[in-house]
Amino acid sequence: MSGNHKFDFDLAVIGAGSGGFAAARTGAAVGLKTVVIDGARELGGLCILKGCMPTKALLHAAEVLHLARNAGTWGIQVEDARANYGRVKARKDAVIKEFADYRVQQLHGGRFEFINTTARFTDPHSLQLGNGRSISAAHFVISTGSKIAPSPLPELDELNCLTSDTALDLERLPKSLIVLGGGAVALEFAQFFARMGTRVTVIQRSAHVLTGADADVAGELEKAFRREGITLYTGTRLTQARRVGDDKEIVFEQEGQTVRVRAEEILFALGRVPQLDSLGLDRIGLKVEGGRIGTNSRMQCSLAHIYAAGDCTGLHEIVHIAIQQGETAVHNILNPGSPRQMDYRLLTEVVFTDPQLAVVGLTEKAAQARGIPYLTASYPFNDHGKSIIMNIREGFVKLLAAPDTGEIIGGCCVGPLGGELIHEIVACMHKRMTVRELATMPHYHPTLAEIWTYPAEELADKIP
Repeated sequence: MSGNHKFDFDLAVIGAGSGGFAAARTGAAVGLKTVVIDGARELGGLCILKGCMPTKALLHAAEVLHLARNAGTWGIQVEDARANYGRVKARKDAVIKEFADYRVQQLHGGRFEFINTTARFTDPHSLQLGNGRSISAAHFVISTGSKIAPSPLPELDELNCLTSDTALDLERLPKSLIVLGGGAVALEFAQFFARMGTRVTVIQRSAHVLTGADADVAGELEKAFRREGITLYTGTRLTQARRVGDDKEIVFEQEGQTVRVRAEEILFALGRVPQLDSLGLDRIGLKVEGGRIGTNSRMQCSLAHIYAAGDCTGLHEIVHIAIQQGETAVHNILNPGSPRQMDYRLLTEVVFTDPQLAVVGLTEKAAQARGIPYLTASYPFNDHGKSIIMNIREGFVKLLAAPDTGEIIGGCCVGPLGGELIHEIVACMHKRMTVRELATMPHYHPTLAEIWTYPAEELADKIP
């Protein structure tokens, strides 16, 4: 690997989250002398510690509580269903500790060297470590993750707002909460707190929540949130944040009017940005684009021997994508003559609210923006046998197909178990199936999954 040069390592991976661990595991498995460097006090990466796993543990608890409170729908009597938040949090912490402990065990498992400290480039092949050691490597994979985005108002920094990191560690629930933002993280936390008994107000800048989603999809979530008692403002512009007595106040403009909202706490959920601090990328001339590390489709940076993976590339903050990027980077280090490209055709995103939102491939908004022709059809859950049994009265599934061939180019589910149901369309698109093939594929009755056959049949009738 080292050519005519003598380096300490064949591969140095900076960051031990999902992307970095995937890169290190892949490199070590084929015999590369590999080192992983991560200076975090808690090891495991965003997904395990502050992202996917803890939030979903809390959301599942809230869903169980919600079902218990509404059990009368099915003739079940549950007396005084309520949450013991301390026990909810304790279970979440125990589950996350189990995941994190296993990751730490993997990092120290001996397949590669692991160093728990910070790293900074001193030249294109050398790192100065926070423990005083200097190391060199033939190739690098940077996978340093992301951090909370800076706030749009300086006053917000003085209010000690909750973030998606700190909200997970609250010892008690606030009586009232303002959620700033309308993305996946904001909506998941908003629904969790609301179902646990907190009075929640969501303030979103754009005309709908989930800015990238189709308007009909976002509308279903907005309708469900308002039905559960969550106050939701869209199309806003923040103008002021301040403390008023024991409360915190947000002032914003909406449709030419000034609106003031007060709450005990504010959750700042306006996104994350790549974590590139102190890496010394400017010193080695590595190209940074819009605050993220620029890469090509091979995950290669502007310096050919350096690759990047995960949130620090700023493309898609999704765990399985970070893992694919890390694996792709190492494949291309090993096989420069037959490189592998990242293909985002099957990009899948899930929002774990109730109803869940899951999308794969193209949305109507994305297809229109890119000038891609499509046909679309949808079918509602309120006319579907299994979902009626489950008392699911809102949401729908939607398919997009190429008008000439009928190939499925996008799918969306806003409804029950959307994150599970979307994988049927992922599989179909992976094999480049047509809507006619999906329509004729047997589906068991009564199941939620058979709902996909209805828009597929409608589209098949439209395509020669």
